[in-house]
Amino acid sequence: MTDIADRLQEQILTAAAEKRRLQIVGGGSKAFIGRRTEGEPDTLALAEHSGIVSYQPVELVLTARAGTPLIELDAALAEHNQMLSFEPPRFSAASTLGGTLACNLSGPGRPWWGSVRDQVLGIRLINGLGEQLRFGGQVMKNVAGYDVSRLQAGALGTLGVITEVSLKLLPRPSDSRTLVLDAGLDEALSIMNRRAAEPKPLSAACWIDGKLYLRLSGAHSAVAATAGYWGGEPLEYAEDHWQQLRDQQLPFFTADAERPLWRFSVNPTARMPMLDGRWLIDWGGAQRWYRGEAEMAEMERLAAAGGGQVSLFRGGDRSGEVMHTQPEALQRLQQRLKQAFDPDGLFNPGRLYSWM
Repeated sequence: MTDIADRLQEQILTAAAEKRRLQIVGGGSKAFIGRRTEGEPDTLALAEHSGIVSYQPVELVLTARAGTPLIELDAALAEHNQMLSFEPPRFSAASTLGGTLACNLSGPGRPWWGSVRDQVLGIRLINGLGEQLRFGGQVMKNVAGYDVSRLQAGALGTLGVITEVSLKLLPRPSDSRTLVLDAGLDEALSIMNRRAAEPKPLSAACWIDGKLYLRLSGAHSAVAATAGYWGGEPLEYAEDHWQQLRDQQLPFFTADAERPLWRFSVNPTARMPMLDGRWLIDWGGAQRWYRGEAEMAEMERLAAAGGGQVSLFRGGDRSGEVMHTQPEALQRLQQRLKQAFDPDGLFNPGRLYSWM
């Protein structure tokens, strides 16, 4: 455990005085997300700022420094049969808690167990003025500043340096099993939407290469009864499947890695036009991945037809915009937030949008 918050604060104050910009780096496993950082900023390294600050198993609350590796949190929670309910992706052993929040990343159970944004109780942050600030709290009933904590989810470090995060936890389900069915894409979407509306212990639903995977998690009696009612073939080594989906290790993600990977966040019931090529459907239809060459404007039209947004998640031209175009009013709001948290534009210049 190492607390280097004061050292980080000093580096930020020095950068501000010298009009230098800073690129925030944790474990480095998510460096591909967002635009290419503009200019030649100095590195602000958080990997050393790590360790669990407080863990209260009875209260289902944990606080850890931003540079803490997710695998370290997993090990601590496993001792008490608890988990990070948002199932954060581990793109490498170095993946950190702070980077997960900054990138707003959640795994297969997100529609049922919540996102990382939903689980954040509070944060500590160093803003562009070098001030160490605290928002939110460490108990579930404390909501003071809660929205400010949530603003950091998906901001890619452009609103400040996250130094500490407090999270809600969940007990691990006592039983879990996965059912596999043969289904085309349209049929799979219909089944996922129908099953998601039932009061059953569904905890993940994805479709890939003509196979629909439904994960059930909860009390043994509920899981067993639902599996018998729904049918389908039980999946051996099911935990490996969901882990590989979570960490983007399935062949869909690893093959043709030189081609762009697009992420759609849409209405789960949407019957949006689908481009030719390979698709993976996750989150019961709400998260859709496409591997292939395309223009951002074309992909935004598809996303709009599905009632959502799209981003160029990996590969492609990262000097242009990679996030969905925002309405002018929302751009102004985000620029005001940037001005409030980071008035001199120190942090991750252009990483989220060219205009931030």
